[in-house]
Amino acid sequence: MEQLDLMPGEHRCPGASTRDIILADGQSVPPALVTESPAFLGDEDIAYDRYTSPAFFDQEIRKLWPKVWQWVCRTEDIREPGEFVTYDVGPYSLIIMRGKDARIRAFHNSCLHRGTQLRQPGEAGWTPELRCPFHGWTWTTEGALKSVPCRWDFPHVNDAAFGLPEAKVDTWGGFVFINMDENAQPLDEFLEVMPEHLDGGWDLSRRTVAVHVQKELNTNWKAAQEAFLEAYHVVETHAQNLPFAGDANAQYDVFGDHVSRFVHTHGVPSPHYPHPQTEQEIADKMHLPAGTIVPEGRTARSVAADWRRVNLGAKWDLDLSGYSDSEMLDSIEYHLFPNMCVFPGVSLPMVYRFRPIGMDPGRTLFDLLFLRPLKDGEEHPEPVEPVRLTHDQSYSEAPGLEPWLGATFDQDTDNLARQYRGFQSSRKRGETLGNYQESRIRHLHQVLDAYLAK
Repeated sequence: MEQLDLMPGEHRCPGASTRDIILADGQSVPPALVTESPAFLGDEDIAYDRYTSPAFFDQEIRKLWPKVWQWVCRTEDIREPGEFVTYDVGPYSLIIMRGKDARIRAFHNSCLHRGTQLRQPGEAGWTPELRCPFHGWTWTTEGALKSVPCRWDFPHVNDAAFGLPEAKVDTWGGFVFINMDENAQPLDEFLEVMPEHLDGGWDLSRRTVAVHVQKELNTNWKAAQEAFLEAYHVVETHAQNLPFAGDANAQYDVFGDHVSRFVHTHGVPSPHYPHPQTEQEIADKMHLPAGTIVPEGRTARSVAADWRRVNLGAKWDLDLSGYSDSEMLDSIEYHLFPNMCVFPGVSLPMVYRFRPIGMDPGRTLFDLLFLRPLKDGEEHPEPVEPVRLTHDQSYSEAPGLEPWLGATFDQDTDNLARQYRGFQSSRKRGETLGNYQESRIRHLHQVLDAYLAK
């Protein structure tokens, strides 16, 4: 059938698809990896006011963030009683803490006396109790009122009624999630296909954080993550990758209200790349050791996957032979509404999070984590400290990031402040999205609208 005869949303880049490339490897892969679930969700413009308007941002603050599950930390961050992490999103602040009874709780970070925050934004560590720095009211690690200075002056304070208010807490994949809505649906329902797709060979609970970088971005939280929901930008933003990275033929899937995915391949040239290449020439342009040879009958893709199995296997002291070339090489990204991106593959095992900073619709905190797999029987090591970057700092300043990867993230985030200024100066008052390659962006906005309409 000619492309012109297709219905909206059915058009695809000519040539081999992501699924074609993965199946051509001739290997067994997880069924989820070659499952396709495209969705045409319309083609109307997305208004720029959704990113810049304080009134729209206020609706999100009131109707979205208190109503959704969002990950706040890893379980290994709070292994021992008294360990805590403070999580901040917009005006909300919570203390996620393990009590002496080993249970994880999420307390609203506000003293019940005169409202002072009990812990500083972004703070983490250990404490035997939660003590207000203003007047010294104190709670246990389980949230029970412990002591009140001049207790004689508060005969009207009932200890049972003055426990710290809590948000709902649950865990999945080694992540701790909170939801401020006491009537929220269970986390396992909210996750939809995520456990089914990831809990087998991609069990995130058996990984540990190797690198954690936080960067402040001068853009809206939605625009920040949308830059990572499509590969359409690769042709211009990451043109250096075109000789060995599929982009226009990437696969996009929508699995439910909260979950979408893309998969795009590495080790094969972009459909945009105009120059014929040998497999050796493709390999020479990838991030492989100088002198890497592609034997007769092999592909750059298979050689690169083998090199990563050996190299990463030695680095982590793991046998990676059970992973397919696709799992070793390709960019596989699941998005969990509203702000989490998970890459369950082996060589780029990343997790992203995007959240508004304070009450400014044009400021976002971008968390970037790299998770390495644990060996059989290995316990989680001590958590790594996050490295905080300002909006004008380069990712190359973050320890643990390879230079080529830091440069790639700089390319991504350097676009964002410029785009946000364009939102405000544009005479055309909305963005026009591709029906397929940018379908996940439209999905994000449609799910957001459903929450705002409740």
